[in-house]
Amino acid sequence: MFGCLVAGRLVQTDAQQVAGDKFVFNLPDYENVNHVVVFMLGTVPFPVGMGGAVYFSFPDPVGGQVWQLLGFITNEKPSAIFKISKLKPGEGAEHPFGMMPAPHLASMAQVGVSIEPLEQLVQQTPVPGATVSAVDSFIQMTPNPSEMFIPASSILKWYENFQRRMAQNPNFWKT
Repeated sequence: MFGCLVAGRLVQTDAQQVAGDKFVFNLPDYENVNHVVVFMLGTVPFPVGMGGAVYFSFPDPVGGQVWQLLGFITNEKPSAIFKISKLKPGEGAEHPFGMMPAPHLASMAQVGVSIEPLEQLVQQTPVPGATVSAVDSFIQMTPNPSEMFIPASSILKWYENFQRRMAQNPNFWKT
């Protein structure tokens, strides 16, 4: 039903079902991971009105796991990229995974997907810094009064004139 992808690694589709509505991916060597992509495989959609909350858990040598909400996926938004490199161990909130046995390896983190109602998903607040910005950088451009902007149509007209003159006399620009 779900897949997990880390750059430079094979796609993981081997989620362990730990409860009827909860799935977990083991993420070895998480210290070298900046982003993780969680996606639906396209074989089984979510039930109507449901989606998947995506959580991340660091290994905890003291015992018990701390899960952090990264965001969610739905049938309409079947994949998402999450930044885990800036997350800090020990900072978590309420989560649906309960007291699961932690992975035995010290460098093994986990990514969990919990199937929950959409109304509940949209009210949850992901841990700060986990969601990769989807804002286009051009939207953030603000005019600077000391700069002059040239309309693209003016540049296109200049280029067309330049091509026409080059076709008539390839050495026109030398004079």
